[in-house]
Amino acid sequence: MISSHRIIVVGASIGGLTAAESLRAEGFEGDLLLLGDESNLPYSRPPLSKQLLLSGWGEEEVTFRSKKELDNLGIQFIGGTRALSLDLSKRTIETTHGGQAFDELIIATGTKARRLDSEVSVQSLRTLDDALHLRGRMTLANRIAVIGSGVLGSEIASAGKLLGAEVTLVGRSSQLSFGAVGTALSSKIEALHFENDVNLRLGSQLLGISSNPEGAILRFAEGDDLVADFVVAAIGATPCTEWLIDSGLTLSDGIVCDRHGIAAAGVYAVGDVASWPDPFSGIPTRVEHQSNAIEQAIAVAGTIMRRAISSVPVPFFWSEIHGVKIKAYGWFDGQPLVELEKAVQVGSLLASQSGDSKRGIVSWDCPPKDFMKARGLLDESIHQQNHLKTKERS
Repeated sequence: MISSHRIIVVGASIGGLTAAESLRAEGFEGDLLLLGDESNLPYSRPPLSKQLLLSGWGEEEVTFRSKKELDNLGIQFIGGTRALSLDLSKRTIETTHGGQAFDELIIATGTKARRLDSEVSVQSLRTLDDALHLRGRMTLANRIAVIGSGVLGSEIASAGKLLGAEVTLVGRSSQLSFGAVGTALSSKIEALHFENDVNLRLGSQLLGISSNPEGAILRFAEGDDLVADFVVAAIGATPCTEWLIDSGLTLSDGIVCDRHGIAAAGVYAVGDVASWPDPFSGIPTRVEHQSNAIEQAIAVAGTIMRRAISSVPVPFFWSEIHGVKIKAYGWFDGQPLVELEKAVQVGSLLASQSGDSKRGIVSWDCPPKDFMKARGLLDESIHQQNHLKTKERS
């Protein structure tokens, strides 16, 4: 890798930052640009729905690196800059602040929150600014309606209750989901909400939201309108790929990559926006977990520096709902989870299985040492499966 090379990383969250830092750690000495569409320095997103809402954290606590630290690494951070288009033949990207040429490009643009079509302003939670605004409103609210049956909806509902509000969690689905684990934990999460006085309206068809002097009025097909001081929508996210529609890259629920994160010659994608092949099925799959973005970014930096990293990132995700810590490690196919009897004294460990092999582990409020032990056993099982597949191909 010659020192005159120029690498641009588009997207300044954990995936993009890790890719840039890993390139320097691998010995890359050329120009290195990190572009972010927000003006904030790179920051961590998971705390936005946890510590920032509940513990009074601010921008300083969630920021990964200061400007000085980035400068010391020779990473040129340009914030408030959105990518508009990519020209593969010319090796350039167009941005809101002009064109930029590159030798190699890493795309880490992540996802954006889906918006609810409503005549009334509905809050979402994706960015640091969203979280700070939401915290201010939740602190003053008496009645909060949260729309969304996923884990983010449950986290926001949990925060609302802790702040003293009456909270109703509304879901079009009849079950609650937990990230890649799917609905296998629905009954446990429903019971947790019930114990903490969160009102659940699952399987509800929302017709619209209007306003009157009492607040926001949620109208349902089933009747029985709901009144709230304000409404939060947590209805999923979509990959930020609009700027790549005419680029020539393969787009299908994200940027389709090979197992090394390569989307085209000299172009890579990592994190929430990237669809890497599932190690079991081979199907391109997006994994919206921070640990996955970190491992993919490290692997791509190794590939660029001609040091292949063969390990497959294992998805890891955690949440805290009403004080209960839930962690998931591995892959899940929506099948019922099997409890590992007598595995722990506190909480419970559950496993996702494919045939005789375990593919994923869920810790429900277990001590960290028990979860780490289970992770070790799963890693061993995954290694054995990958070894057998390698032998079959050879």
